[in-house]
Amino acid sequence: MKRILVLFAKDWDRLEFSRPEYRGKYEFIHEGFDLFRFPDNARLLTFDVFAYINSLARRFRRERLDGIVSNNEQFGAVIAAVLAEKLGLPGNDPRAVITAQHKFFARQQYARIAPEATPRFAAFPYALKQRDDLPFELPCFVKPVKATYSVLARRVDSFEELRRHLSFWPFEKFIIKRLVKPFNDLMSWYTDCRVDTHHMIAEELLDGVQLNVDGYVHGGRVTTLGVIDANMYPGTQAFASFEYPSRVPADVRERVTALGESIVAGIGYRHGFFNAEFVWNPDSGRISLIEVNPRMASQLAYLYECVDGINLYHLNLELAVGNTPRIEREAPRFGHAASFAMRKFDGKPLASEPTREALSQVSSQFPEARLMLYLKRGASLAREMKWLGSYRYAVVNMGAANQHDLHRRYADMRAKLFRE
Repeated sequence: MKRILVLFAKDWDRLEFSRPEYRGKYEFIHEGFDLFRFPDNARLLTFDVFAYINSLARRFRRERLDGIVSNNEQFGAVIAAVLAEKLGLPGNDPRAVITAQHKFFARQQYARIAPEATPRFAAFPYALKQRDDLPFELPCFVKPVKATYSVLARRVDSFEELRRHLSFWPFEKFIIKRLVKPFNDLMSWYTDCRVDTHHMIAEELLDGVQLNVDGYVHGGRVTTLGVIDANMYPGTQAFASFEYPSRVPADVRERVTALGESIVAGIGYRHGFFNAEFVWNPDSGRISLIEVNPRMASQLAYLYECVDGINLYHLNLELAVGNTPRIEREAPRFGHAASFAMRKFDGKPLASEPTREALSQVSSQFPEARLMLYLKRGASLAREMKWLGSYRYAVVNMGAANQHDLHRRYADMRAKLFRE
């Protein structure tokens, strides 16, 4: 039985690794904490990334360990790479992970590898005082140099709007600093990048269809698995759904796949899953890179299982123990699959939360569906509204025979669970 260290597991990871098919094959050892739920997130107050990595290294030099996995963008992916290097286990180069996660440093590399696909960009500090401090024209899109879940990422049309966007209460400033400190510390150790994570980037506005390319690298060889469409709530930058297979033309899928492979290889990626985000403009034909996420997109993994019969977690575990992944296809169950994000934009709590009876009914009626609830109230709801402009209260992954049937079943399921 292989012993696998799972760092900063996400909800989708825990759900997957609880499936009976893993029993007797893998022993999962969980380490890490939930960065966004109390009381786990109280550990942020004193978290020292070097002490944490060294403690795990000491432990697993004594205990047998066969591999490390993490699909966590904030802390897990980079810590997994550093720890694997320390223990001599299969893993990615920490420098490649840091490059991908540092949005300014990454864009410098993207501009070298694929200048035609790299939007214009510039970095600036959080503490802007006047318009001349912003080295970019308005309107533009802004986002933190290091963040996750699209936190503080948005379009701004005026300097006053930007100042309001970057105005924080003292506790918010403290939380932001603690969230980025581990990455800052590791970045200073592994790279000579002088733009720390107390910066934002501004970049040109992009119009078009957002696409995700998923794949992995083993032994320096890049393998892509598919292209997924990302759909937004109308008039916003908030994700409404991710749908597979993509409906963009085949030649676009080929171009975006080839571009993703060249960029991933170009930043020194040597081992592990990746998820690359692009925008395709149907009018101009231009494909622009948004970013490369140096880990598996766990929320999207189930879509490939539904449509292609491929379990991405199986491939991820093979990579973790140093094996060449074998793409074994089971019989696909559905023609179309999606991950739907349920959001509210008014800042108000849900009028009602799902009852046990409703959850039981939905489980019976939609056995293929995987539901995650993120119910919020009070400060956590207000903070997500501030940072994202909306709040996510549920995600459901499901499949159906075709896109029409999928959306019909989703609407039915949603109506049974929520009265918004």
